[in-house]
Amino acid sequence: MIQGVGNASACVMGDKIYVTGGHYGYRGSCTYEKIQVYWADGNEWRIITVSPHPEYGLCSVSLNNKLYLLTPSVLTIMAENQEEMSPIEMKVARQIEYYFGDHNLPRDKFLKEQLQLDDGWVTLETMLKFNRLKSITTDSSVIVSALQKSKTGLLELSEDKTKVRRSPNKPLPELNDEYKDALKHKSVYIKGFPLDTTLDEIQEWLNGKGTIENIQMRRNLQRQFKGSVFICFDTEESSKMFLERSDIKSFKDNEMLVLSREDYHAKKAEERKQFKAETKAKAKQEKEQQQKHAEDKEMGLLLDEQTGGQRGHPPFDGNAKEAFDKAKEANGGELKIKDNSVTWQVLEGEEEKEVLKKIIEAQQESYSRSKGRGGRGRSGGRGRGGRRGRGGRDRDQTRTHYQGKKTKFESDDEEADDAPVAPKRELEDAEGPAAKVAKTENGS
Repeated sequence: MIQGVGNASACVMGDKIYVTGGHYGYRGSCTYEKIQVYWADGNEWRIITVSPHPEYGLCSVSLNNKLYLLTPSVLTIMAENQEEMSPIEMKVARQIEYYFGDHNLPRDKFLKEQLQLDDGWVTLETMLKFNRLKSITTDSSVIVSALQKSKTGLLELSEDKTKVRRSPNKPLPELNDEYKDALKHKSVYIKGFPLDTTLDEIQEWLNGKGTIENIQMRRNLQRQFKGSVFICFDTEESSKMFLERSDIKSFKDNEMLVLSREDYHAKKAEERKQFKAETKAKAKQEKEQQQKHAEDKEMGLLLDEQTGGQRGHPPFDGNAKEAFDKAKEANGGELKIKDNSVTWQVLEGEEEKEVLKKIIEAQQESYSRSKGRGGRGRSGGRGRGGRRGRGGRDRDQTRTHYQGKKTKFESDDEEADDAPVAPKRELEDAEGPAAKVAKTENGS
């Protein structure tokens, strides 16, 4: 049954069972206004119409192939025993109603263009160009028969039976936030279908489990089925009842994950948050490892200058103790350097850090000393080709010009009046080859 109800009226007419009205929900607080019919041959429940008086205590009877609903004051003919829809006709009606339904029509560009041509009418010839409908039937008479027997009231046929359109009495809903929120609350997520499952197989599995408006098979970028679907029911209550069913936990021996759409989105948000945190932590760890390896490789074989190069601290890219044990084993238990016996010790933890710190400090101190002893390079020599003059004043003045800035000394103040001003060209030539320095009164 599509909607489980209590206190409903039921009767049999032909090979069908009609269930009218009834109550559902907490303590039967909700009145069900639709008439449900069960086809025994197809093992399927469908809704055929709406009861005009669901609030009354109904009694339903069949007489002369007609279904009568009786209330204390009303007698209504609700259905006639029409010819049963064949399985193909049921598929055709369901497929065309999907094309014109609330979920597909707003996003179907081609079909919307066709609706603009003839006041919403679309020829059956055009409909038969749709791939899925064409795979079910290519006979327009089957379409006509299916739509005539359908009781949803969504579609209507033209008088000449060559065109179909969505009923003007059932306009498309407005796509606002309220509508989107309602869709979310009456949708269900199901995962666990084999990847080769077809839409027909899913529809067959869902038969009799509720009135379904749309089935969305989720696919990847290569248009391959991902094994999960979103199902939209006619009401939020129908979706809640579906989630409570016990016969939806497996499909072809596959265990199924069934969640409301809200729970699905909450689950995915938590998974994305966790994945982002794990990715960030992994990237940080990899960066730290790469930095450590780079420092170790750059350091190379470090020798402690304080011991005159008699002690070394070679870092290892990996487990130093494991490498040391394997090296000893490969060399008969003793490791030598240039036939000299060497005492080895594996440094780990804080001891290793302390030694590396001392080595780095020693390197920095050595670098500072070598920098301080410099100054006798190519530009610091005292040969005849050097740029320095022998006079103190001229030497300072020359150095000042070479450095690109004038530095004032006390000795300069004493001779400021006598010191000649260096020509501008001398600054321009400072970067060129050394020129001969003219002798001055203080020079030789």
